[in-house]
Amino acid sequence: MNTDQALPLLGNLSPDQFMRRHWQRKPLLVRQAIPGFQPFLDRRELAALAEREDVESRLITSGTAKGWTFAKGPFPKSKLPAWKQAQWTLLVQGVDLHDERVHALMQQFRFIPDARLDDVMISYASDGGGVGPHFDSYDVFLLQAHGQRRWRIGRQKDRTLLPDMPVRILADFQPEEEFVLNPGDMLYLPPGWAHDGVAVGECMTYSIGFRVPQKGDLARELLLRMAEPAADALGESLYKDAGQPAVAQGAEIPDAMQQFAFGAVQAALLDADNIACALGEYLTEPKANVWFDAPELEPTELQTGGVRLDRRTRMLYDTHHIFINGESYRAAGKDARLMRQLADDRALDAKAVARASEAARELMLSWVDAGWLLDGQ
Repeated sequence: MNTDQALPLLGNLSPDQFMRRHWQRKPLLVRQAIPGFQPFLDRRELAALAEREDVESRLITSGTAKGWTFAKGPFPKSKLPAWKQAQWTLLVQGVDLHDERVHALMQQFRFIPDARLDDVMISYASDGGGVGPHFDSYDVFLLQAHGQRRWRIGRQKDRTLLPDMPVRILADFQPEEEFVLNPGDMLYLPPGWAHDGVAVGECMTYSIGFRVPQKGDLARELLLRMAEPAADALGESLYKDAGQPAVAQGAEIPDAMQQFAFGAVQAALLDADNIACALGEYLTEPKANVWFDAPELEPTELQTGGVRLDRRTRMLYDTHHIFINGESYRAAGKDARLMRQLADDRALDAKAVARASEAARELMLSWVDAGWLLDGQ
């Protein structure tokens, strides 16, 4: 991607300009970011997705005798409110994993690292529907797909939430700006900006969201993934205490044992390669509700038409490794360049595949067999 080329998607800013001026800093409203945009799925197709076990969905209603209500899917059609009923919202997560057109839409935002891109959520709302004034911990692009939605936003200082609510709603929302978005309009919001979107008539909004690892969660995940490789690397060196004197307080842990343990952990944490592998595996690990479709017949060789990644596949790389769907491979030379091209372009043509070594072709064949890579595309 040419990151210094002006894009209508970003209000004729280049990706470089957007990242310097707006990313994690201030909102951006773009009128007709995608001119003539129409939703890829109608409301019935979206509701059909919400029926599935492998799709994360939520239903939020307001304006009833019960006040705000919240429920998690899947939702049989009989459990959804009538289309004509006001003030309800259906949220369907990860639609890019189930529809090629939505997946292609998300690719337009790859000027932001794939390690940060999360998914596309589609929100259907009846007249007056919304999720209440709130703030998020992540960046989001809000693309209006159908109908109109009125957005109010502000740099909320008071983060107090209404008590005893099934959803997170600000107790004293103080909006500073207000916009009505039409199909093709888009609003970017950095983390922490309070916002409230209310449907004006029936509407759909596509939310392109981003991953925000929390330091504590990230540390836990990496330490768990590093444990086995660290144990292998450190070997079977045993604790020795030939100089241990007799003790009067037997329950006290010896300083030497604490230092032995500290040294073992420190040695593991100094293994930069182990940390890099753990991070790449974590960032590419498919979500729990993501399943792959293996081919009916086990492939014996790659076809001649090129390959492309399945839309559900996450593939990243660093200087020395390739990561795909939670697995890591050390890579160098010509094959490493080809694998990086596959990760960046999400496809390789037949000529590129032909340049791969036999080992690389065998590896790609195993990915085809797992449903991660589509052959002959």
